[in-house]
Amino acid sequence: MLDFFDNEEYSKIDFTKKKIKKGEYDNCTFSNCNFENVHASNIQFVECEFINCNFSNAIVTHTAFKDVDFINCKMIGVKFNECDPFLLQFRFQECQLNFSSFYQLKIPKTVFNSCNLEEVDFTESMLQNTVFEKCDLKNAIFDRTNLEKVDFTTAFNLDINPQENNLKGAKFNKQNVVGLVSIFKVIVE
Repeated sequence: MLDFFDNEEYSKIDFTKKKIKKGEYDNCTFSNCNFENVHASNIQFVECEFINCNFSNAIVTHTAFKDVDFINCKMIGVKFNECDPFLLQFRFQECQLNFSSFYQLKIPKTVFNSCNLEEVDFTESMLQNTVFEKCDLKNAIFDRTNLEKVDFTTAFNLDINPQENNLKGAKFNKQNVVGLVSIFKVIVE
């Protein structure tokens, strides 16, 4: 039987030294906690908030993130594609997500606000109606990705091949639309 944690606050806990308990965490807040390289597998986070936490290289195999907010978190190299896809829903604000993977995930309506998404893998992901607000998408990988109605209007450093991705209804601004034609080796002045 899983342990159940409800409406609890965890502050300044280094889970590299104190092992996180397996179970379901509902409406819990984690602030200034360290999960770096931690095996956080088979844990359920429901309506939780992570603020100023380090999740870099955390192992999230079969971990559930249901309606979870990550605020100002360092999440470098996290393989979100290995987490539990059932009811998967999260929002990212001012997070460092470089080198993370969302490979083949169905995460429509996800909000990435002021995030660094350098070299993040979105291959074959379903991102319909997602918002990339003021996000750096340098070398992010979009390959056979469903980007229908995605809002890229304030995103920058994007490079997306329109022949390999579904961009129907996606929004861009005049500056970042250059990232759609770079594949054709044209010069835009």
